[in-house]
Amino acid sequence: MIRFQADADIDYDIVLAVRRRERVVDFASAADSGLAGLGDPEVLEIAAQQDRILITHDRRTMPGHFRARLDAGKESPGVFIVSQFEPIGPVTEVLMMVWAASDPAEWRNQIRHLPSLSPHLFGR
Repeated sequence: MIRFQADADIDYDIVLAVRRRERVVDFASAADSGLAGLGDPEVLEIAAQQDRILITHDRRTMPGHFRARLDAGKESPGVFIVSQFEPIGPVTEVLMMVWAASDPAEWRNQIRHLPSLSPHLFGR
């Protein structure tokens, strides 16, 4: 089953919206996992240790750290980059669709931008 990890920069309302939509979704907040103040490599390591797809707004530095992790031979459950300007509703819908209709192996070692998933899933 897919599990999510919110980065410290993610709007907590996204975590709450997913949890309210489906209580059985395992979506850890940054506070749940003690991510505040940690660097990207540490955040990626914690997400990997807990086998959680990392959800982040960080499109500036996270992709580079993600690539460096893979280049070092380390794996990742995946990273989803969410635009800060994307409304919570569509983000919640995409995360629910990913959770309900895909397998964790589909996202392993992948980095994706959620707005790019939205048109594919919802035909914007």
